[in-house]
Amino acid sequence: MFRQAAVFLLALVPFALGQAANDFESGWDQTAWPTYAQDCSQGGKVTLDSSTAHSGKNSIRVDGAGGYCGHIFFGTTKVPSGDVYVRSYVKASKALTDSHVSFITMPDSAQGTKKHLRIGGQSKILMYNRESDDATLPDLSPQGIATSAALPTGSWQCFEYHLGTDGSIETWLNNNTVAGLTVKPGVTNPNAAQWQRSSVKPKITGVYFGWESYGGDTNTFWYDDVVVSSSRVGC
Repeated sequence: MFRQAAVFLLALVPFALGQAANDFESGWDQTAWPTYAQDCSQGGKVTLDSSTAHSGKNSIRVDGAGGYCGHIFFGTTKVPSGDVYVRSYVKASKALTDSHVSFITMPDSAQGTKKHLRIGGQSKILMYNRESDDATLPDLSPQGIATSAALPTGSWQCFEYHLGTDGSIETWLNNNTVAGLTVKPGVTNPNAAQWQRSSVKPKITGVYFGWESYGGDTNTFWYDDVVVSSSRVGC
């Protein structure tokens, strides 16, 4: 059911105000989906790749270099004004390590100027990071780590998340809820103490896909069938 809805919405979403979708079969429109690298850019690159794709023949390849200035992203500022749902098929060449990295970054006006809500990894698992206070979701305790998930490598994974106007966060990997990456009314997450110490409710102004490393980690990520919407599309 979700797959049929996804195909239908993928065709309609680009025409809706504040929403975007791209399967990159018509190429990479760098005006609509520009690169993004705050402060500096040294070594990372973004290219259209016809050697692998989730659907069709094209995807976007991001070669991320090590260190903060090795970062590079591409994305869109066409973000709904209310609830935001993002779906992307991703393929990573290397597993997440103990080091902190991001593969999605979102400028977040609720945190202040030049601050971001980031999705990536640390301790070998998927996690969120709030730049303004460096809080993580989940807490990176043994218990918190166990409630998240690793990102499989070498094959396409469906990664989805929801940012609610009430501060809710929901996350799915291949249609499975990631409990440690969930914060919302009515759901208890005992491993979100660090995240919930702040009253900040994300107000993102863009969604960018790529790579940012805060140590020496490098990686190659591919992205395809990307949707930014006001409702869930599914895998």
